[in-house]
Amino acid sequence: QVQLVESGGGSVQTGGSLRPSCAVSGFTAVFDFYMAWFRRAPGKEREGVAAVYTGKGRLPDYAASVQGRFTISRDAAKNTLYLQMNSLIPEDSGVYYCAIGATTYSLVGAAYPYWGQGTQVTVAS
Repeated sequence: QVQLVESGGGSVQTGGSLRPSCAVSGFTAVFDFYMAWFRRAPGKEREGVAAVYTGKGRLPDYAASVQGRFTISRDAAKNTLYLQMNSLIPEDSGVYYCAIGATTYSLVGAAYPYWGQGTQVTVAS
């Protein structure tokens, strides 16, 4: 059974940093795939935030709204995905979800078959 468990969310002031992580278990693949972070703010649609490819030759993808502030990374040995979030602003608040398994459309939620339960991020002004 595939399980994705997020942790590391929390509450910070504007300008602060957080580093949520996503521990993956039960997933094996013979192909390269994307691992990604999405978020959903209250009253808004789910948004693709960042994605990283397990294969070589592709740079991570970022939403324009987080480019230069967020960094996605993975530790293959630990089967863990990270999202370093710096210079946080209130608009970054929401539930952050990790997802794995897409082979294309890296920031499109419908492309991902496996999801975590989410971790709350709140940025106070």
